[in-house]
Amino acid sequence: MNDALRRALADARLRETAVAAALDVDPKTVQRWISGRVPHPRHRWAVADLLNLREQDLWPDPDDAPTQVSHEIKMSYPYRSAVPREEWRQLFAGAEREIGILVYAALFLAEDVGLVRLLADKARSGVAVRLLLADPGSRRMAERGAEEGIGDAVAARVQNAVSLFRPLLEAEGVQARQHDTVLYNSIFRADDEMLVNPQVHGIAAAYAPVLHLRRVEASGMFSTYVDCFERVWADAGPMNTLA
Repeated sequence: MNDALRRALADARLRETAVAAALDVDPKTVQRWISGRVPHPRHRWAVADLLNLREQDLWPDPDDAPTQVSHEIKMSYPYRSAVPREEWRQLFAGAEREIGILVYAALFLAEDVGLVRLLADKARSGVAVRLLLADPGSRRMAERGAEEGIGDAVAARVQNAVSLFRPLLEAEGVQARQHDTVLYNSIFRADDEMLVNPQVHGIAAAYAPVLHLRRVEASGMFSTYVDCFERVWADAGPMNTLA
């Protein structure tokens, strides 16, 4: 329990909801801070400013606090093929509002006829489906191929994926773009859950770990990856289905 924070809020006659509104976080997040969780530095500074106190008055030794385990991590896998196929299906099947996929190629998804049909059905039912694939002719693709030691094979996978994703690309309600960016993570989002596949230097994405995340708070890990997706989406160009 952070008694200093609790007393300071009481003295200022501020409720958790007021602090949450001022910092644009969930009230439950403020409750966790009062219970003892140490906020990120930017939130510590903002709370101190709000209460007209020093950060040290509320968190004397924040850097000595125990490492916080994120409740947003639902599951982790040592590599992508360790993710059960049923988990991919359940992720997308559970979407009611939006699905976002950011990848170089995701050929493993494109080759799954059932998943492609599921994504198309979701789009036709009103779910906003956005697909971001790499531009196979971009400099980034050449660099990635050289990094993995497979030359033009990465670009070829993207071209194959575009072809196999065609039933999805032709479905009403699907938006698709191509990006030319260094991809640090592949992102597979369905509403408030996502699978994140980090890109590791010199290693194919299939052999890199995967995190299953769920949104817990407004400014957590989940939101970081959502922001990443939106930035790449904003800079991407139209999908060339003839690639």
